Amino acid sequence: MNRPIKHLAVAAAAALTAAFTAAAALAADAPKSIRVGYAISLSGVNAQGAAVTTLPGYKLWVHDVNEKGGIMVKEFGKRIPIEVTEYDDTSNAETVVRLTERLMSQDKVDFVLPPWSTGFNIAVAPVYARYGYPQLAVTANANDEADLVKQMPTLFFFLNQPANFGAALVEVLNKLKADGKINNKIVLMSVGDQFGAEASSGVAPVLKQAGFDIVVQKSYPLGAADLTNEIKEAKASGADSFIAYSYPPDTFMLTGTAITQGYNPKVFYTAVGTAFAEYGGNFKDKVQGVLGIGGWNPALPGAEDFVKRQIAVTGHAPDGWASPVTYASLQILEQAIEKAGTLNRKKVLDTIASGGPWPTIVGPVDLTDHIRGRQWGVGQWQNGQFVGVSPSDLAGAKPIVFPKPAW
Repeated sequence: MNRPIKHLAVAAAAALTAAFTAAAALAADAPKSIRVGYAISLSGVNAQGAAVTTLPGYKLWVHDVNEKGGIMVKEFGKRIPIEVTEYDDTSNAETVVRLTERLMSQDKVDFVLPPWSTGFNIAVAPVYARYGYPQLAVTANANDEADLVKQMPTLFFFLNQPANFGAALVEVLNKLKADGKINNKIVLMSVGDQFGAEASSGVAPVLKQAGFDIVVQKSYPLGAADLTNEIKEAKASGADSFIAYSYPPDTFMLTGTAITQGYNPKVFYTAVGTAFAEYGGNFKDKVQGVLGIGGWNPALPGAEDFVKRQIAVTGHAPDGWASPVTYASLQILEQAIEKAGTLNRKKVLDTIASGGPWPTIVGPVDLTDHIRGRQWGVGQWQNGQFVGVSPSDLAGAKPIVFPKPAW
């Protein structure tokens, strides 16, 4: 009668020993860290944008992951912390391509986070595709995103295509025009960079189709030292609406010049940099009513805590657009690694596309088509916050403040 029980006990002990042995083997095989690298603009003309919208999110995410012991990787049966390799691309396109390839081919990091700017993300996309690394491109948009992800299936876009930005802007302008508050004349300016070219060529047709007359359309050089002539030309145009697809240095410059020149269009819209906390800090109460690209809903679950933690950990307040999206993209990467249970990049990439919608601080994100769906196209400074106003049917959309108070 006792023999079967004894045999069972021996078998159970053997199974337990085997389990402990297997667990020990897994732990022994586990890497000491998940190696994450990135090449980004720590200096040069793109440094301001990278320092606000991207780097703080990277640093906060690494801090948050390592504070809880790392990312849980089932393949190794344990949490593995993140180790970072960082390079300065000096705001040079050739350098960012070279350094991105170095991270993959020489440093052989596990994952590579994207650079800052549309142009740089498009430039490095073939490198990501060649080495099979998922590219979670946050600060990038293009008119042909669907074609680009077909050519390079490692690429994911997190921001709207220019036509979507245009549609959101037209929603705002159409209502103002229908109410007789603005005329149909528009000044459309853009920075001489891929972002400016993509945005202006994608938005201009949408504006024209809606019946708006673009009376001034021009590009100015990236890194321009003075935009006084551009503001004077806009002021003399008779247009009620000023729209500039600008990057941070020129966003600040265009605004400052408009103030000093006494240029007060009824609609004043600038692009990247408008959502920065530094923009509000620099121009203070003058930002009330200023429109800009993007926006977000700071009332979403986790949003308030994200803002507090980023300030506490990095000393930088997030902006009201791409900063939370940057952090959200890394939340997705972390969840995909845990769901895939491995550091195998192909499996993680496939999981990013198929495993959503992913819960994030900007709401659920579905990347089935490698392109994030409907999102904010227009935000506005209202009472010290940059908030989403269009599309107006998105949760948390605020009614537009009009007219913009004079500078």
